[in-house]
Amino acid sequence: MERLHQTETHSVSSNLNYSDDEDEEKDLFINSLWNIHKTLVALRGTMSTMKVDAEILGEDLAEIDDKYLPPTYLVIQLSADIPLKTLTWLIEKLRGKKRDGGGELIVIKQPVNPEGLLILHVSATKLKLLEAAEEMEFMKADKTGKVKEFSVQFLEDFLPGSMQVDNLFSLTERQTITRHEVENIRALSEEKHVPGFPEHHLYTGQSIIGVCQKHEIIKGMYALHDREVLKKLGRSWYMSIFGKQPYDEIKNYFGEAVTLYFHFLGFYTNALVVPVVLGILQLLFSRETVPFFCIFNVVWLTLVLEIWRRKSNEYAYKWGTIGMTSMDEPRPNFRGAMGIDSITGKVQPQAPRYLTYVKMYAVSIPVVFVCLTVAFVIMLASLWAEAYAKESEEWQAYVSLPSTIYTIVVLIMNAYYRRLATFLTEWENHRTQSQFERHRVTKLVLFEFVNNFMSLFYIAFITKDMENLKSQLQTMLIITQTVNHFQETVQPLAIKYYMMKVHNLKFNFFPKKLDPKSPKLLLEKTTSNATKDNQLSNIIMPELQPNDPRIKAADEEAEMEPFEGTYDDYLELFTQFGYVFLFSSVYPLAALWAYLNNLIEIRADAFKFCKVFQRPTCRRVKDIGAWQRSFEILSALSILTNCGLLYLSQPLRQSIPTSSDVQWLLLFVVLEHLMLGIRFLLHIAISDKPEWVRVALAKENYESKQALKYEKSQKNKGLLTRKFKTVDESRANR
Repeated sequence: MERLHQTETHSVSSNLNYSDDEDEEKDLFINSLWNIHKTLVALRGTMSTMKVDAEILGEDLAEIDDKYLPPTYLVIQLSADIPLKTLTWLIEKLRGKKRDGGGELIVIKQPVNPEGLLILHVSATKLKLLEAAEEMEFMKADKTGKVKEFSVQFLEDFLPGSMQVDNLFSLTERQTITRHEVENIRALSEEKHVPGFPEHHLYTGQSIIGVCQKHEIIKGMYALHDREVLKKLGRSWYMSIFGKQPYDEIKNYFGEAVTLYFHFLGFYTNALVVPVVLGILQLLFSRETVPFFCIFNVVWLTLVLEIWRRKSNEYAYKWGTIGMTSMDEPRPNFRGAMGIDSITGKVQPQAPRYLTYVKMYAVSIPVVFVCLTVAFVIMLASLWAEAYAKESEEWQAYVSLPSTIYTIVVLIMNAYYRRLATFLTEWENHRTQSQFERHRVTKLVLFEFVNNFMSLFYIAFITKDMENLKSQLQTMLIITQTVNHFQETVQPLAIKYYMMKVHNLKFNFFPKKLDPKSPKLLLEKTTSNATKDNQLSNIIMPELQPNDPRIKAADEEAEMEPFEGTYDDYLELFTQFGYVFLFSSVYPLAALWAYLNNLIEIRADAFKFCKVFQRPTCRRVKDIGAWQRSFEILSALSILTNCGLLYLSQPLRQSIPTSSDVQWLLLFVVLEHLMLGIRFLLHIAISDKPEWVRVALAKENYESKQALKYEKSQKNKGLLTRKFKTVDESRANR
């Protein structure tokens, strides 16, 4: 047992790559142990032997020698004033046995830093990673490169060539599995509240990490960046101006969700080339080509979105996410009584689906509608005030004041509405992460649509001031996007640099005022350190050495921006998409500015992910979710807006002077219906999945059925053999 324990916790903390290599003797020991385990496990999912091993290991975790510390897979930053009772309970939950509601993980404390932050480093044994990977239905590439559900029973299928079990999971995969285990540590029936916080109630099956994060007991939770890999990725990504994006490397490091965003950004940017060329040609030659330009834009836009749907299904199949459904594992904050799932047979939180719909239709939708109405009224008030100021001599000097006030009000409303949308979606209690994101994005997109586009609709169809509309589009496309780049990349780095300078000034300035050997200063230091180190120092557990490089990495990355998802990135593209295509008949050059912006956006976002954000949690996705539907709705709406703008165009109206007003209106009604019909036909004609993906899925379905048939036939054969053997024996006895 001691040898196994030492093998599982061998230190690799001497570098920031945190590789998990061991010497040959220990590799052989692990493999021999695994062969014994594999022999005992007869059927897939029978993990009883594994669980016994994990429990035994769990008893020894507190005795880990500081010289043999395992790699860090997750960092948990705790509140500096966390009560000792709460800290002890939290560590016990992380380290405890599975049957006691624990995570069976390795927890290492970090020496308290000058700011008094309490930081825990979480790791896992190799056996724990294997067990957890099967339990969470982890998707892994096999020897042939095909991504499928990981199974311990077929472990050899996932070990190509001479690969050892130790190297089966990459660092990113280990971090993902560890975070999954941490987030899915749930409260037991006897745990009614967080120890030390009677007001923070718990119910059976609730994620304790989610509760601690909500009440800021846990200040942050992040995986450490792999500096060497990130440096290499940066050279081929944001530092390569004209090179292709390294999508495989992005996926291996950041996961499917982030990679799919960059796939979409690159695809959409390339798709803008055609509207850019046509817009320039239309500008150079004649205004009479505007109708053709608008019609082509609408058709091209429909084709682009349908092709993207096909491509996203290709990526989903290659990544093994195409089969994701609403029956996937519940998200950590899903609330419900623990019970056996009727489909999977697993013990999971259970909650009636109808309650979610009741909350959505009875509360969330009316609240969202009220918020949209308020935003619309405020927008109208701003436009009316601006129009009044232009007409009044007394208010001529304050013409820009309404729009300035409106901009500030919108920023405030956006911040509060985002919190409200998140609260409502959390309260609705959606089961999976993809469902949660879809409903949250839908609420936010509706609000952003009112704030970003309703003023343009007012200018276009109420005031009918096309020159003002063109000017507004230019301003929003150029100035707004420039400000966004500054806020995303330059501003966070500037703030970080400023904070570091202030931090250094504090440490350099105060020693000059007081002798370091002064008894007063020594007393203050001793008292301060004793207070800060009190909680962790009273708990017997492994501790990092003061010179361990992970300490510096954890402290530095704690100051980085926490990654909160790709919502803001998709929102920028959604807003830009609307500016370019909703009013393309007024400003054909909008596509050019969008294209140039996106060339910068790709590198700016890459830099942001590598240098500004903490390491994102890898999240599996099969498509871009609610954003696909949002872009498609804008595509359909662009037909109506552009036909309406062409109808209002005076130069175009004068080109056919013989037509009456009724004939002119009917012409554009017919054109609009024709374009909607073409869009519908293209949607029907273009399949969501490429032929090779459909064939591959059908083949997998067939092979799955054949495997079930074979398994059933083997069982029947065994039953018949035993039955006839019993009959023969009974006859022989007679």
